[in-house]
Amino acid sequence: MEILYQDKNCIVCVKPAGLASEGEGESLLTRLASERGGAFYPVHRLDKPVGGVMVCAKNARAAAKLSAAIQSGAFGKEYLAVLRGVPAEPAGTLTDLLYHDPRVNKTFVVKTPRKGVREASLEYETVGSADGLTLVRVRLLTGRTHQIRAQFASRGTPLTGDGRYGGGSGPMGLWAWRLTFPDPAGGRELTFRRRPPDGEPWCSFDLP
Repeated sequence: MEILYQDKNCIVCVKPAGLASEGEGESLLTRLASERGGAFYPVHRLDKPVGGVMVCAKNARAAAKLSAAIQSGAFGKEYLAVLRGVPAEPAGTLTDLLYHDPRVNKTFVVKTPRKGVREASLEYETVGSADGLTLVRVRLLTGRTHQIRAQFASRGTPLTGDGRYGGGSGPMGLWAWRLTFPDPAGGRELTFRRRPPDGEPWCSFDLP
């Protein structure tokens, strides 16, 4: 697994698409433990079909500090996404009420607040378009389950390859390309980037 950075408190790696972040069976955590030894603590996750930059803590204290950074908004996550179709506006902010149904593992945009419904927001800007697809850069303002996938799909522009939300088959057009967080040891801001791998759907675009 590609490692971008590590110290005594955390490790920053590139999760391959198709590998679970955590849970039973093989996952990012078990692979790190196998390749690097020691224990690793999850502080955020990526959906299994999604690859990109992730950080894991190496001890409980660092995990608590990173989790607190997420809660305070000091943890910045940016993605590249390939949409089927063209958004109504080339850039903007999407805000919705989302409900995740664990029985079907799917998130729905809903109109009225109720138990289990949470507000979700993201910012996006168009990077390029080709062959009926649009590449956008996304900055999450909240972190809800399947948020990017559900919000764009609800507007008729699902992520390519996202069959669960109407995007068809093939590789998932979503990649965590930039991660910013405060160093658990000293608070200085750390930033890491990694472009998506070669191949579909990324090869049709000039990536940032």
